[in-house]
Amino acid sequence: MQSEQTPAERTVEALRFNGSGREYFGIWIVNLLLTLVTLGLYSPWAKVRRLQYFYRNTELAASTFDYHGRPLAIFWGRLLAIVMLVVYHFATTYLSIWTVVALIVIGLALPWLLHNAIRFRLHYSSYRGLRFSFRGSRAQAYVVFLLYGLLTFFTAYLAAPLFHQRLKRYQHNNSWFGATPFSFDVSVGRFYRAYLPFMIAFALLFVAAFVPLGLVIAASKHSGTKPDPHTVQLMMIGFVAIVMFGTLVLTPLWQAVIQNLIWSGTKLGPHQMVSRVSPWRLVWIQLSNAVLVMITLGLFMPWATVRALRYRLGCMHLETQGTLDAVIAGGEPEIGAFGEETADVFNIDIGL
Repeated sequence: MQSEQTPAERTVEALRFNGSGREYFGIWIVNLLLTLVTLGLYSPWAKVRRLQYFYRNTELAASTFDYHGRPLAIFWGRLLAIVMLVVYHFATTYLSIWTVVALIVIGLALPWLLHNAIRFRLHYSSYRGLRFSFRGSRAQAYVVFLLYGLLTFFTAYLAAPLFHQRLKRYQHNNSWFGATPFSFDVSVGRFYRAYLPFMIAFALLFVAAFVPLGLVIAASKHSGTKPDPHTVQLMMIGFVAIVMFGTLVLTPLWQAVIQNLIWSGTKLGPHQMVSRVSPWRLVWIQLSNAVLVMITLGLFMPWATVRALRYRLGCMHLETQGTLDAVIAGGEPEIGAFGEETADVFNIDIGL
């Protein structure tokens, strides 16, 4: 008589964020004051404290995550990023042959830096004491960030969905938890379908914001008279309203749609991740947060951050085949194939 193998039991493990605005306020205000007093030098240490609070209060299957990043490594990474920004500023301000040289050097360095930033964040993140890792190659990074990045720029961002899909495929397909790989299965077509309504909406907003003002200025130049101050004032109010609408309504809608698309297309081994953020619920949270932050002159910011994060994480879960114990038992707390390289030199967090 043949024995029958029963499929592994399917369970749903919800993500939860257990932090509170009151707790985070203490961290936030100290970070803010120390960063101001030290003229920004404390910001890497502030970032580590902030991420540790968020990671340690994020729960999955009765266990929490942790962040082990080192502030000094972040400090050197940021210093390098600042140097690159200064070089870019002078290269584009004072046009010469050095402008071309500087842009080429920066363009060639960015994929390397971004590759290391991804490795840094994953390697210094853990769950149940087991580290994550990133095993994507630098050659792939140059294809994604340089080739598709340039394609996006030269197509006036019409290739942005393609770039985004290639980026997430590169990140998720090369991420590991211990000895278990993540996988990503979302087509370029699905990214374009998700992006298209927002690309149209933002294009219409751009037209609505700039065309009327441009027509008034053009008409005044044609007639040789100054634009009516009252008309210009009304148009500026309309311009601000349109920008606010795009920021506070369209952006949260887009964030919800993209989060659901990306994470519902991601697996950890046989375990399926699912995200079901309600776009309009997220709009309400972001709108009300913005109002409360303005009313309190910024002091509500910690509560706003926690509120949005709690909702977005609470809409995610992991559908496991069996339990997560098998994943943990099969992993080793090492960097993996990239362990030969020195983290201090190559894992540079550039603040992404």
